[in-house]
Amino acid sequence: MNISTILPMMQTTKASKTLSITIGYYVAFLMFGLVAAVLGPTLPGLASQTHTTIRQVSMLFTARSLGYLFGAFLGGRLYDRFPGHPILSIVLAMMTIIIATVPLIPFLWGLLTLLLLLGVIEGVLELGGNTLLVWLHKEKTGPFMNGLHFFFGVGAFVTPLIVGQVFLHTGQIQWAYWILAILILPSAGWLCRLPSPEIQSNARHQEQNAKKTFLVGVIVVLFLLYVGSEVSFGGWIYTYTISLYQGVETTAAYLTSAFWGALTFGRLLAIPFAAYFAPRLLLLANFIGCLISVSLLLIGTPSLTIIWIGTLGVGVSMAPVFPTLLTFAGRHIQITAKINSWFCIGSGVGGMTLPLLIGQVFEIYGPQAVMFTIFADLILGLGLLLGVMLCSFRFRQA
Repeated sequence: MNISTILPMMQTTKASKTLSITIGYYVAFLMFGLVAAVLGPTLPGLASQTHTTIRQVSMLFTARSLGYLFGAFLGGRLYDRFPGHPILSIVLAMMTIIIATVPLIPFLWGLLTLLLLLGVIEGVLELGGNTLLVWLHKEKTGPFMNGLHFFFGVGAFVTPLIVGQVFLHTGQIQWAYWILAILILPSAGWLCRLPSPEIQSNARHQEQNAKKTFLVGVIVVLFLLYVGSEVSFGGWIYTYTISLYQGVETTAAYLTSAFWGALTFGRLLAIPFAAYFAPRLLLLANFIGCLISVSLLLIGTPSLTIIWIGTLGVGVSMAPVFPTLLTFAGRHIQITAKINSWFCIGSGVGGMTLPLLIGQVFEIYGPQAVMFTIFADLILGLGLLLGVMLCSFRFRQA
């Protein structure tokens, strides 16, 4: 067998292995999405299970968010030191155990502990998927990153349907958690048998990134602003709508589902665009689309039709921002797990703080404060994006 025969076979084998690894990441993020969306629709059931009020059991969200921040920080240290696939397999297995245990805990403090640990696992999992995909595909990451977050959206979209059907047939939430645990378990073994991407954190890369600390910091703040606006819109559109119009609770619920559905569809739609357009152009288009869509909701008291149009527009426009911003960062910075952990921490802080701020101004200024706050956040984000683009250009010239 000569060299001309061996090389194509080696390339085919490598491409097949890369495809298998990519599918493994997609499956992991599909499971992540399933788990990420389960708490909201099961919150009343968990309150009944622990004999607490909705206000008390809502502390589970805070515990989970704090755990996520720690998990992102921890993951940045783990993935820069150890092969990534065993770590992903372990956290998926741990996620299975925690999800299966949640319906068995009758005490709020017990659930708080579990959700804190679940947040840690989710932080390690999300950081790992984002980082390892960049290491696997390098400069061709763009469309694959949008695909990764599309599968997260699919999982988040499916979970409420599972919960609804389980509750419809049993009147309880236990089987919803156990079904998710059964779905997650096989995914833990997928990546364990495949080689992990090469760790990208040697001394040369650390020195290179040290020269770009300011650029990293600015991108962290940009993640904070974007995720804050995404979580705020998805979390407040229901309350915003029912505050403007009485008796539209069902419509408001559909609007919430429509937003997350549009976010998922937008990520699928962005995959071919990410393959042909530079990340900076996509980000500019996305932020401008978000601003135009939100501005529709700022003109007087918008009709329900306008609210629908604005909500769908925001969802589709926001969809590619997170994965595209990761791709953009990878074009200008050698991405290590430690650096990616700061991106995740910025995202977690944004998802915690802006919705809380809106809750404070909502009581004072009414429902329009929701959209004004999100609009201001996006304006600041667009300005910062332009600053990041300028900084990245200057660093390329350095």
